[in-house]
Amino acid sequence: MKLSVSTRAATAGAVAMVTLLAGGTLADAATTTPPRPAAAPDIPVTSVKAHLSQLQSIATANGGNRAHGRPGYKASLDYVKAKLDSAGFTTTVQQFTSSGRTGYNLIADWPGGDPDQVLMAGAHLDGVSSGPAINDNGSGSAAVLETALAVARARYRPTKHLRFAWWGAEELGLVGSRYYVGRLTTGDRNRIDGYLNFDMIGSPNPGYFVYDDDPAIEKTFKDYFAGIGVPTEPDTEGDGRSDHASFKNAGVPVGGLFTGAGRLKSAAQAAKWGGTAGRSFDRCYHSSCDTTANIDDTALDRNSDAVAYAVWELSA
Repeated sequence: MKLSVSTRAATAGAVAMVTLLAGGTLADAATTTPPRPAAAPDIPVTSVKAHLSQLQSIATANGGNRAHGRPGYKASLDYVKAKLDSAGFTTTVQQFTSSGRTGYNLIADWPGGDPDQVLMAGAHLDGVSSGPAINDNGSGSAAVLETALAVARARYRPTKHLRFAWWGAEELGLVGSRYYVGRLTTGDRNRIDGYLNFDMIGSPNPGYFVYDDDPAIEKTFKDYFAGIGVPTEPDTEGDGRSDHASFKNAGVPVGGLFTGAGRLKSAAQAAKWGGTAGRSFDRCYHSSCDTTANIDDTALDRNSDAVAYAVWELSA
């Protein structure tokens, strides 16, 4: 709640008096600002990969996939939910029906923060039926999960309220995220300051693509990559094809990261990022070979750190 003009004046006077009594000056009182929250932690790629190994094991034990309406999807959701519950999040499972099968979204709220300023980060947890879906999209799901757990470990107390989400039935047309957004009241929708989406962030022949939607969110990601000396390009292949579109279409500011899918890496991109020109960013896109072997550790590490960086910067 904002302070009224009279209350602000009284508060400022009190701060000045305390400062003077402590031996300071009015200038000190005028320039005193609350301390900035600690910088984002490094996200250990080994921890992110441990989640991917669990998702691989779940797929292997459930018909080789984690697709909507299949046992592997529900087991994946149960795994993520158990981690969040143990870490102190308030979790909600949202149920819907698509293609005659039951689907689920998982929403996790971190206690505290301004409920009128909500920052969301999310990823789709489902995959196609042809494989275990580790890059698409175990990679984004695992990075978001480990970032959420880092929030809990740090006992982070941001200004904004943090909410994390894992979407069902993205592969059927963004069904889960559309269901969630479609059931928000106008007030709830207006309280979301931004939605960050992470879909395929460990491609084996990676590019470094940043969504060019909301300028402030885009700049946050570009600043992170500039800080580690990695050039980026705007995402065009995945534009509008993942869950951020559900939020963007409802007027919510969006942004996110992507390392490429079926398009071929150009010679210029290979010169800039390494890898192999003339080969797709992910040759196992929507295929049975999208396993834990289908991950570039460096791309996964950089992007996971970028997830945390953006969450910390945009929620402070």
